[in-house]
Amino acid sequence: MPDHSLSSGRTAAVPRQSAGPDPAAARAAMVDRLEEEGALHRGAVREALLAIPREVLMPQRYVRRTEDDMTPPQWTLLDWAQPADRQELLDILYCGESVLIQHDGEPMLGREPGSRRKGGEITSLSSGMTMTAGVMEELDLRSGLRMLDVGTGAAVTCAIGARICGGHNVVSLDSSIHVTEAARVHLARLGLFPTLVTGQGEDGWPDLAPFDRILASYAVPSVPLPWLEQLAPGGLVLAHITSGSPSWPALAVITKTATGATTGELRPARYGHRAGHGLPRLYLSKPFRDQIDAAENAPAPTAGQHLRRAPRRASGSCTTPCIPGRSVAAPPMTSSSSEHRPADPGCPPSPPQAGHGR
Repeated sequence: MPDHSLSSGRTAAVPRQSAGPDPAAARAAMVDRLEEEGALHRGAVREALLAIPREVLMPQRYVRRTEDDMTPPQWTLLDWAQPADRQELLDILYCGESVLIQHDGEPMLGREPGSRRKGGEITSLSSGMTMTAGVMEELDLRSGLRMLDVGTGAAVTCAIGARICGGHNVVSLDSSIHVTEAARVHLARLGLFPTLVTGQGEDGWPDLAPFDRILASYAVPSVPLPWLEQLAPGGLVLAHITSGSPSWPALAVITKTATGATTGELRPARYGHRAGHGLPRLYLSKPFRDQIDAAENAPAPTAGQHLRRAPRRASGSCTTPCIPGRSVAAPPMTSSSSEHRPADPGCPPSPPQAGHGR
């Protein structure tokens, strides 16, 4: 070690070197926040999140450079290989929010750093970590279980599954060959080698069935029958159900008994996956979103005020399909979340019924 002492006996100040972004510290801070929120607990999922560097899974990320409702939207591609981008990218990767990784179905390997995109839409993303941690814990993954991950995206859930169950026990399916190819490269850099395939998520992957766990990483209008057929006895399916409205996400929890019978439960959820790219979704304008936020933050009305001002509701119960051929009563209305509401700062405004990235 160099001697920085002075002849007077004092010690010289060593010039402070900038350490730059610290991914390990950011990862630990993210996990701590998830624990404080109650979304994550001690166990295999927590250990996996501490071990998975998100900057390896998502070395590039789009950041929106225009206001939410400004059209056409404009994005810039941040790249971990560019020192000037690292701090901003690190903050995005570990803040817990969605990460936008693909624009208009483009190839994802070999993109030019700093590339700009105008118009179009985001077609693949990594979901927020509060929701992701919750559903991964709900899956109760264990070594040796076989998992089907429907909707590879950034491969975060695939990586968690591979670390816990073993890569040879995990199959991850995405409709985009470009997403699949990028995930394969990024996972290999982590020493993880699950089976990555390209196809329609609703079809599952019968060639490698049955599966003990099936997770959908995008919302569907109902649980596809092939997922139930490919579920092993004692297995579990988790999928967010959406009617196209951002008013309430719900989590479908489907199990199969030892005799092959399936049972389903539809739970109200604070956070829900976005509808898959190309599936119907509604877009809430900014003035309407502001109105919702103002109502949520307003003081609770007194009983008398509630009776005078309560809006009229249509009679009859609202139902949404959970298992094909069956209907389950819709859960109570819940506050819209950043995961389920289309008004993500990184996602483009779109007309009603336009698809968004997952």
